[in-house]
Amino acid sequence: MPDASTFRDSTQILVPACALDGLRDGLEERFTLTIIEADSRCRIIGSPVEIKDASAYLCRNGVSLA
Repeated sequence: MPDASTFRDSTQILVPACALDGLRDGLEERFTLTIIEADSRCRIIGSPVEIKDASAYLCRNGVSLA
């Protein structure tokens, strides 16, 4: 049986909340995502396709996901 963390990696992105300054509205307009902010971190949740595209969008806008 596959490890649950494998599925989480393809359906969510964790970034510091400040990383989304000025980008959050663009993310929510372009992609079907849920963004949860807690403890100065944002959890971006979506389908694997949406997460892949949102990751590319964030990288193009200077957000490091490593």
